[in-house]
Amino acid sequence: MDWKIGVIKGDGIGPEIVEEAMKVLDAVARLYGHNCQYRQLLMGGASIDVHGEPLTDQMVEEAKACDAILMGSIGGDPAVSPWYRLEPSKRPEAGLLKLRKELGLFANLRPAVLYDTLKEACPLKESITEDGFDMMIVRELTGGLYFGERYTKEVDGVRTAVDTLTYQEEEIRRVAKKAFEIARARKGKVTSVDKANVLDTSRLWRSVTEEIRTSYADVELEHMLVDNCSMQLVKNPRQFDVILTENMFGDILSDEASMITGSIGMLPSASLKESDFGLYEPSGGSAPDIAGKGIANPIAAILSAAMLLRFTFHLEEEADCVEESVRNVLKLGYRTADIMTDGKKQVGTREMGSLIAEGLRKK
Repeated sequence: MDWKIGVIKGDGIGPEIVEEAMKVLDAVARLYGHNCQYRQLLMGGASIDVHGEPLTDQMVEEAKACDAILMGSIGGDPAVSPWYRLEPSKRPEAGLLKLRKELGLFANLRPAVLYDTLKEACPLKESITEDGFDMMIVRELTGGLYFGERYTKEVDGVRTAVDTLTYQEEEIRRVAKKAFEIARARKGKVTSVDKANVLDTSRLWRSVTEEIRTSYADVELEHMLVDNCSMQLVKNPRQFDVILTENMFGDILSDEASMITGSIGMLPSASLKESDFGLYEPSGGSAPDIAGKGIANPIAAILSAAMLLRFTFHLEEEADCVEESVRNVLKLGYRTADIMTDGKKQVGTREMGSLIAEGLRKK
């Protein structure tokens, strides 16, 4: 099989961790007899430096010609980077919002798994984590507060800011279907998270989700208010299988979930549309403070590559092979600085990528 993969290395630690993900993809391709072709794309601060804008229309078209996109991290330090002296629509993160919208990437998948070998890095007490947890957060990505009308105005010396939260029925329906499909292949439970006691958009969300459940009799559906969900994630994370929620709630809850896994450097993500096309990226930021030091954790980027194999190319065996190699390397005691604990063997970014690539084994 030929893989046409667009690569956005991004900013900060992005280029370092993406190189390791590509190293692992190349090793998988050799092992299973595939052909991996990369197309380098610019976005974020790297694009601003070259083109004066975070994402050009040409890059969008080139991205559309690929089967999938593998991306690093976008952005820099707002306190010192000249990128953040630009108007908001010209800053690095605006490129990502534009790309998601232009490509129709409406469903963001963020798995949160506590590995047995990393339980000591989890901030929760041992009685909660002893059996581990494995959940998938499905976040609607192109609607809601982040894409609604916004403005700030001043009248008679008084400033007023407005951000508009809007959802159309079809936006909810398509992401709900995606969540139910994923749950059907996992443990068969969807927890739909909203604020239906306050928000009209959440009441619509709940109504549409109830309609969708009628087509998935084998999947359990429960509704949970977002404030309760934020508490339950730290009280009993094992209760969750698939969490379905809107854009802003999903943004916040997925970051909370990342912290109880031990490190955000372990968490991949996928942004999908109706077709097999997807954009795959680590959940963490660009970490400009450690960029170029060779100490960033590449595992989230490598696991994002595994998601690329699974959700775009439907290569379950190849994806399992990557994930199993990650587990084995961790079992052997290798750690990057962010997940380092006493008695383990600390390695850098390149070393971790090489260990995972060299540990790939066909089943």
